[in-house]
Amino acid sequence: MAGFEGIKWAGSQARYTLHDKTFAMVPVGDKVPAVSRSIHYGICLAFEGIRYFIGPAEDGSLHIQFLNLHKNLQRFRRSIAFNLGTAQQALVPSEEELEGLILHYLRSPELADFIRDMGVTGGQGYLRPFTVDESQSIGVTFPERPSIRMVTCTYDRYLGEPFSGVVVPNLVRAVGANGTGNLKLGVNYLLSVKAVDEAKSILPEASSALFLDDRLDLPLRDRRITEWDSSCCLIALADGTVVKIPESPLILPSVTIQGICAILREDGVTVEERDMTYGEFMARAEAGEVAAIASIGTAGILNRAQRLVMVDENNAPCCELRAQTDHPVYQALGRARQTYWEIYQDKAPVPAGMTLQSYLI
Repeated sequence: MAGFEGIKWAGSQARYTLHDKTFAMVPVGDKVPAVSRSIHYGICLAFEGIRYFIGPAEDGSLHIQFLNLHKNLQRFRRSIAFNLGTAQQALVPSEEELEGLILHYLRSPELADFIRDMGVTGGQGYLRPFTVDESQSIGVTFPERPSIRMVTCTYDRYLGEPFSGVVVPNLVRAVGANGTGNLKLGVNYLLSVKAVDEAKSILPEASSALFLDDRLDLPLRDRRITEWDSSCCLIALADGTVVKIPESPLILPSVTIQGICAILREDGVTVEERDMTYGEFMARAEAGEVAAIASIGTAGILNRAQRLVMVDENNAPCCELRAQTDHPVYQALGRARQTYWEIYQDKAPVPAGMTLQSYLI
């Protein structure tokens, strides 16, 4: 499974309890009770991943920049709401409240040195807000003292190129009826790790697994491609079209993929949003009609697979895709990745439909 490289954590985290709206800065190693609904049952484990950049403002001070932050906050609110009972829904913070919490944390004196260093290095910033039950508790019920915690880091890269993947049809990341597949919940990711482990049993150098949908009653080739183990996917066809899988109860609404698609369109690439069956994908791959398949996510932005192994009904390799690295659409994906990060740094214009938010630190 993809991992962070060259990571450096800030020394403090934020803790915000929802029932009394109390904010505190605590050491990054601050703990929750060992006996906890969150640890034992995975209850109240929602999280978000938010990319940011620290750079100089016009007045010489530092500012922090986010791209489409409101989309992250909307997604985080939905994930928090899913973890709370009907009577607790009033505890879900508003977008404005979450925005204020993020700025309070990043502007705190405890983070001053970390933020200053990021302003010098221009490194990639990653913010991880998450929820947890602060109560010492046991029993399968909704959380008693839900809180939001925040940690942040800078890092060199995530996943990276080249990488290899395997289609893993016999495991399902999420079931549409449960409504969890389009939320960032800790309970979704055990299956992601299991799927990558399965992928490695087929291709030892594999670092990613590609999931199909939850309709296991259908013939294998009739099932639809959904997403990678921890990221969304784009399929670049040899005719120059890029296919984006539509959002659904099985697909996480990716903030990054929306930006990448906007950049591709401005670069003259046709982006088609539609489902693609595994059978269609296999047939196109065997005919040389797929130039690339890419992993899209907050931390890695966009990474193109060099190799994807496909399996049959017996879980045996039956064909594979090799990226067409000289193809114009393959190159367009690489430009889109570069442009995406340059937008954060004010080195590229913001495409229509995207919002770059800037705040003084």
